[in-house]
Amino acid sequence: MRNPEDQRYLIAQTVLQVRSQHATSRRALADALRLSPTTAGLYVDHLIASGYLHENGLEKAPMGRPKRLLTTNAQAGWFAGIEFNAERIQAVSVDFSGHKTAKRIVSLPESVTPARVVSEIKSTISELAQNATGPLLGIGIGVPGLVDPGAGMAHEYAFIEGWKDVPLVQMLQEKVGAIVTMDNNLRVIALAERWFGGASELADYVILGPRSGFGCAIVIGGRVITGSSYGAGEVGRWPWGEGGEVHDVLSSPAVWRRLTGKSKRASLPPDLHAALAALAGQRGEERDAIVKDYARVLSSMHLLLDSHTWILHGPLTALGDEFCADIVAAASRMAPALRGKRIRLLRSQLGDNAGALGAASLAMEKWAP
Repeated sequence: MRNPEDQRYLIAQTVLQVRSQHATSRRALADALRLSPTTAGLYVDHLIASGYLHENGLEKAPMGRPKRLLTTNAQAGWFAGIEFNAERIQAVSVDFSGHKTAKRIVSLPESVTPARVVSEIKSTISELAQNATGPLLGIGIGVPGLVDPGAGMAHEYAFIEGWKDVPLVQMLQEKVGAIVTMDNNLRVIALAERWFGGASELADYVILGPRSGFGCAIVIGGRVITGSSYGAGEVGRWPWGEGGEVHDVLSSPAVWRRLTGKSKRASLPPDLHAALAALAGQRGEERDAIVKDYARVLSSMHLLLDSHTWILHGPLTALGDEFCADIVAAASRMAPALRGKRIRLLRSQLGDNAGALGAASLAMEKWAP
């Protein structure tokens, strides 16, 4: 006899299997979760009775009897996904079946305080709730900077003054009445790729996130790697040159300044993505140098992780598929051990909502009845 916590976990896993369409019959669920058909059937019956699953229609099997098709009930409840930085809050609502139903963007004032950020997040969730169906089942937060998801603590983010050891989960949980979970914004983007993007069938992939800084999110065996102190993926802090770091030369602002010949302190354009898109066809020594620098990072990481796919996020996606292809070619030339090996570097297709979608994905994955 399993204890109640184990049963809750397996019931939640049943929902995830059906929602992802990896297992849409009782037999497939039993196989996927390594349960007896009887036990899997009991969990399915419980979820149907609770209004979380439907069972209808016939799914034709190659052999044997047809299988009843399991689907999630989109109206059983909803999840909120929030991702923010020093300039804006992105938010989405997602129904129980994992479909986006609404989105919001809230601009933040200059010199915004931690208290103001939390207040705006609460207001945004309230706005999403006005048109949502069913109860709010969970809230996911994608947080910039260093975080401790287990403690619900946002430790440090340099671009919001006073953002130091903010008990974010506690501050939100007291007001919203739903389970709040959080993680670093790049790690939630990795979940967005799993549920909404190009990684739905991948167990091993890496998100490359050269945005205002440069970090990555690593997924191995379907699990997002956090590190012993939740600092895994901080490649932007690698030493580079004489006293510099990788993010000094390879963040999105740094790449734009290099391509345009601007100084390191030059003001950025209002829309960095559009400004980089205008440079997508540019060729020259500086672009070649940027490609070579990225190839050095990619080749080093690939030799360490041997990941199936690398997914580029952020404004640099505007430089196009050729930018990615040139980096891969340069990486293969740079590291003899990689010659003959296939490296897949793709541009994400999720756009600006990726962080909020990832935060909603986090809430979906953490939900249990």
